[in-house]
Amino acid sequence: MREDDRSVPRVLIVDDHPLFREGLKAALESTGSALVVAEATTAGEVPEAVAQHQPDVVVMDLSLPDVSGIEATRRLTEEHPGLPVLMLTMSDDDASLLAALQAGARGYVVKGAGSDEVLSALRTVAAGGAVIGSDIAARLSPLLSGSRMRDAEQLFPALTSREVEVLDLIARGYDNRRIARELVLSEKTVRNHITHVFDKLQVTSRAEAVARARDAGLGEDATVNRDPA
Repeated sequence: MREDDRSVPRVLIVDDHPLFREGLKAALESTGSALVVAEATTAGEVPEAVAQHQPDVVVMDLSLPDVSGIEATRRLTEEHPGLPVLMLTMSDDDASLLAALQAGARGYVVKGAGSDEVLSALRTVAAGGAVIGSDIAARLSPLLSGSRMRDAEQLFPALTSREVEVLDLIARGYDNRRIARELVLSEKTVRNHITHVFDKLQVTSRAEAVARARDAGLGEDATVNRDPA
C-alpha cells in the first residue's frame, strides 16, 4: 500500500522499542487493514510526525523516554482533538487506565492482546468509537464509579464519605430499605444520614438532593423506586 492510500486507517506508532514497532507494523499491514505511515520513539517527535504524515489514529505506548504516554496523549488531544489515540501498553493497572481515558485516549489495549483484537480496536477508534481491551473492560464500570465518588467528595466537602455514598444511592432512586441493604446499615441509620445530607446541602426534599447529586455526576442507573426521607 502507498502512504497516500486513504482507504484504510493511517497509523502513527509511538513506542521506543524498535522490535515491537516492527512487529506491530507487520501485524497491522499483513491483512491490508491498516497502513503505518510513521513511527516515533518519543513524545517530542509526535507533533512533526502528525503534521507531516496526517495519520487517522495514533497508537501510543504508556512508557516513553521523555514524558509518559499519558502526558503525550493529553498534549496531542489538546492540539488535535479530532485525532484518536489508542493506548497499547504493558500496564494494565487501574490508575493507568483511568489516567489514559481522562487524558483523552479513545482506547486502551494491553500488549499481548491478539492481532485481531488490536486491529478491531484500531478500526473502532479510527471510526470515532471507543474501545477497552477485553481483559480489562470488566473493571471499567467500578473504576469510573469510584472516580465519580472521589469527585463528588471534592464537590461536597461538608459530606462524609458515607454520606456521599448515601447521596449516590438516593440519586439512583433507591428507597431507604434498599439503601440500608446496599450499605449494610439499619433503616434508622440511613434516615439519620439522609437528614444530615439534606441539612448540609441545604435541601428540603429528595428531588432537590437528586438534582444536586446528578449535577455532580452521581446517580447513574437510576430507578423510580423512591420513598420519603
